[in-house]
Amino acid sequence: MNEIHCPQDLRRLSGAELRQLSGEIRSLIIKTTSENGGHLASNLGVVELTIALHYVFPTLNDRIVWDVGHQAYTHKILTGRRERIGTIRKDGGLSGFPNRAESPYDPFTVGHASASISAALGLAQGKLLAGEPGNVVAVIGDGALTGGMAYEGLNNAGRFPGNFMVVLNDNTMSISENVGSIAGYLASIRTKPGYLRAKGRIERFLDHVPLIGAPLHRGISHAKATLKKLLYHGTLFEDMGLRYYGPFDGHNIEKLIEVFENTKSIPSPVLIHVMTSKGKGYSFAEQDPGAFHGVSPFDVETGETPSSSDSFSSVFGACLCELAEKDRRICAITAAMELGTGLTGFAAQFPDRFFDVGIAEEHAVTFSAGVAATGQLPVCAVYSTFLQRGYDQILHDAALQNVHLVLAVDRAGIVGEDGETHQGIFDAAFLGTIPNLTVFSPVTYDDLRADLRCALYECGGVVVVRYPRGRQLFKPHDYLTSRSLYGQRDGETAQVALVTYGRLFSYAYQACEALRAKGLAAVAYRLDPISPVSEETVKQITFVKEIFFFEEGAEQGGVGEHFEALLNRSGWRGAYHLRGIRGFVKHAPMLETLRKLGFDGDGMAEFVESECVTWQKRND
Repeated sequence: MNEIHCPQDLRRLSGAELRQLSGEIRSLIIKTTSENGGHLASNLGVVELTIALHYVFPTLNDRIVWDVGHQAYTHKILTGRRERIGTIRKDGGLSGFPNRAESPYDPFTVGHASASISAALGLAQGKLLAGEPGNVVAVIGDGALTGGMAYEGLNNAGRFPGNFMVVLNDNTMSISENVGSIAGYLASIRTKPGYLRAKGRIERFLDHVPLIGAPLHRGISHAKATLKKLLYHGTLFEDMGLRYYGPFDGHNIEKLIEVFENTKSIPSPVLIHVMTSKGKGYSFAEQDPGAFHGVSPFDVETGETPSSSDSFSSVFGACLCELAEKDRRICAITAAMELGTGLTGFAAQFPDRFFDVGIAEEHAVTFSAGVAATGQLPVCAVYSTFLQRGYDQILHDAALQNVHLVLAVDRAGIVGEDGETHQGIFDAAFLGTIPNLTVFSPVTYDDLRADLRCALYECGGVVVVRYPRGRQLFKPHDYLTSRSLYGQRDGETAQVALVTYGRLFSYAYQACEALRAKGLAAVAYRLDPISPVSEETVKQITFVKEIFFFEEGAEQGGVGEHFEALLNRSGWRGAYHLRGIRGFVKHAPMLETLRKLGFDGDGMAEFVESECVTWQKRND
């Protein structure tokens, strides 16, 4: 492995050496993820596939787009980043996903599912327009074919006037097992015994027939295509205009190289179907690929991770189960995130009321709205970063209908090591633009339980309960779960107010204690709900001459800007200071990122001291 510095180096290796390389890469991936956490099972499943792709498509003229991108660790190792792989997901280190700013071998920054075909087709079209040589390959799998955008891309790809390759990495999994008709369709391809037996016999026979010129070669190819058509009646992909080849063993490097070499020059779109095993080469990941999809640091010898404690996700799942026991109208919907959103217990306890719709957030929202229109109480659990895909559905199919639907938005705010593509920092801003919608943002587990009950039984229309990844932060000793505005009891004597929502209230409380120790009368206030914020709520703190708003979300269009507008409308004329997030946020541990953004207790106190007009006047 130490001799591989770029993809071109692969061509010097024999088949045995390529197989040895795959084992060395697996060992490195296991070691790295055991120390850093990350995506393990999906990366172990594509080692041979990645080696074969880079063997056949070795130059920067050829482009490979990885769907989702969480399975691109081998790709990074083979493209000059092996020595830095130990920094993956760390502050200042390699991203856990392909990133255009990181390497010329990453032609597209990706982190969400089902986008690879569209992006790769755009790259291929651009190369064709520019007259540039080279192939473009989209690698899609891990359940991404359950996403509608993949079919929008396939529909367009079938008409592309040149070579374009889609590699279907079929491992029967996304994070949990794949669901739906497409998963069943692929299974039928894999298990068609008559086709596979006949295909094997014909291929063995044809392997011994010498090819006498191009006409015979075309005749043999036509015969194989005719046999496939007769036995299998074609495929969905062929009906969409792509030539289908497969399925092939995704762990047979020599066979994959042969297939890619034979198909890379076909002057039309092709789809190569390969079968891989998620978690390949690490027994614990093979036995439970769902649990080892995304992992925290773990013990390589035992596969054990540090004992997990409560999190907002687990508290949400437990609370929803408690409510569903008493109310049969409650059902749960998720988009291939049963484990991540804490719904495993609900799925086991109420299988008839649990719906995993696959990687299809748009469909999940509209499906939930349809369920709600019948008088049921659907709770749709989705990560903040993936909810971005459902904006139109929330607006048009839910809010406009004024149906009673609860969106449980997990991973709201900074998520940490997954970085730019996964930070949940935009939902508060874009949800705030939608009418007939209420947004809660709890500080503590008790808040979450209360907000969920309120969302189900006290609110109408679309209600969002958004909460962060991981555990609750420091809980003030006198903190009370309450609606709307909560402030410390000595608030009316304050000169300065720190206003925020969600988990940042814990840090705002600490900042106020530090400021009061220095002689500045400061008080912390927490909003919940954060949308809509009533004018009555705003008026409760207009006695303060100076307000600092801290927002773990996009500053532009966020809650802080809306709060300032409400203050101005009320006639308040004090000094207002807003600290939110501008731009994208790179990967690093969550607490470290909050500190760098100035959202911990010390950072908030420092910001108040540096910007506070009251403080400066007192010290003049």
